[in-house]
Amino acid sequence: MTTNERLTVAVLGPGGVGGLLAALLARAGNRVICLAGEETARTLDENGITVRSARFGEFTARVETATELREPVDATLITVKHTTLTTALDRLPAKALTPDTLVVPFLNGVEHPAALRAHYADAAAHIAPATIRVESTRVAPGVIEHGSPFADVDLTGDTVPRDRLNSLAGALEWSGLGTRVLPDETAVLWAKMSFLAPFALLTTRYGLPLGEIRTHHRDELTALVEETAAVSAAVGSPTDPTEALRRYDAFPPLTKSSMQRDAESGRPLELDAIGGALLRAAARHDVPVPVTTRVVRELRRRHA
Repeated sequence: MTTNERLTVAVLGPGGVGGLLAALLARAGNRVICLAGEETARTLDENGITVRSARFGEFTARVETATELREPVDATLITVKHTTLTTALDRLPAKALTPDTLVVPFLNGVEHPAALRAHYADAAAHIAPATIRVESTRVAPGVIEHGSPFADVDLTGDTVPRDRLNSLAGALEWSGLGTRVLPDETAVLWAKMSFLAPFALLTTRYGLPLGEIRTHHRDELTALVEETAAVSAAVGSPTDPTEALRRYDAFPPLTKSSMQRDAESGRPLELDAIGGALLRAAARHDVPVPVTTRVVRELRRRHA
């Protein structure tokens, strides 16, 4: 990407992840339209999005807003929680998507691409799943705290033209995000799932940060990592349990999962998108996952 190439990007859900992406893209000179409810849209119109980050600095970026997408864009980033996806898609009507619009979900789990392709049948070939490694929190409407020393994106999409992925990757990279375009959508999604599921499930189950989980619940963490890796291998995406544990050990000890933060705040959990999807994949491939089954059952009982 050259310095004078700019995109028009809609961001559905300017929360912790979406707000950070929107602000960085806008600061780099892209036109950004945040799709949000009337109150949030009004706040962003008045104040922009303020980011506080050791990596990116503290800055405020101006963005446009709308309660529904009504014009062509190069890409739409879907950054809502899975628990609000169905209602949020009302802000992104199919009629607003052109044949060239990328639809890029940054959602946890592995089942959402199929659901989005069914929902946007005419744009199914341009659904480009993405994963992001970041700790970023919306502390107030339009105020984002980026807490991790990293912010890295993987873009994929088995049916998406490579030049379209490269164009968006260039914009993200120019905005300051480490960005890769990777083949094999299944492998990308399960690589994220294999790391996220044990981390999210156990930190939420015990209400403890990662440091205490890896110290006091090491056996369970290891079991969940191994079970998740077995399911991932069964779906055709082998992962290394030893590497996952090494990554957990390298994280700051006070790190919390987003599911744990949702539980602490009384918000709905993405338990079905993460734990439920993992159990369904295990059942389809006859992979025994006894520890995962127990932990998911306990979480469902506690957060029913």
